[in-house]
Amino acid sequence: MLNSLYFQLFILVLLYFSLFFVIAVLKKDNSIVDIGWGLGYVYTANMALYLTNNYNLRSFIITFIVTIWGLRLSYHIFKRNMGKGEDFRYAKWRENWDHFYLTSFLRVFMLQGVLLFIISTPIIKIIAAPYQGLKIIDFIGLLLWGIGFAFETAADKQLKEYKSKPKSEKDGHVLKSGVWKYTRHPNYFGDALVWWGFYTIALAVSGGWIFIFSPIIMTLLLRFVSGVPLLEKRYADDEEYQKYAEKTNIFFPWFPKE
Repeated sequence: MLNSLYFQLFILVLLYFSLFFVIAVLKKDNSIVDIGWGLGYVYTANMALYLTNNYNLRSFIITFIVTIWGLRLSYHIFKRNMGKGEDFRYAKWRENWDHFYLTSFLRVFMLQGVLLFIISTPIIKIIAAPYQGLKIIDFIGLLLWGIGFAFETAADKQLKEYKSKPKSEKDGHVLKSGVWKYTRHPNYFGDALVWWGFYTIALAVSGGWIFIFSPIIMTLLLRFVSGVPLLEKRYADDEEYQKYAEKTNIFFPWFPKE
């Protein structure tokens, strides 16, 4: 029964990203997949709840917090990218890749579909699991999720407000206050912590511990693949950013060096 659920959701996720690929082709903008990333988790969690018909307090809670997190992330990316054209990463790939549409379908859309499904497995497990009441570990997971969600929300809000300020009111072009004082990538750190919160809730159900690969993969992606390294490389020759980097942790928040 559970294996059948995972298979159904895997196919549904690939179909979901196939739809985004069609939209991307029509718009000539592969960066639309970034909007689909957060929404994909919302879609997967809600489809899991619908397919299992396992309506209980824990399944409602996990579906709700996944939905809140995914909708906020996708809306933020939509607002940030609106009217700006294709993101520089995807534009560069458009120039360099042979057989662009086939390569894009496989390396961008299907790859993200597979990753999203793998990372979603603890959420599916929580939703499908028999319910025997909430445990202390559920509340620890909710606390971790709440801290992570607050961290990334604050980071995005503070950065948006800083960018909107007149140049005369800024201390340079790099934000160094708020949560950005303690880590150069507070949004990515918060995002990773959200997933450790989801996994902690999975520990409340039988067999949930085996899904530890999910938050590990998400953390590694954010820290070493698609998040931090791309932005660090972008500002490698920026003198102000490099001075900021000398004092501020790259990922985990800590007090800045004097």
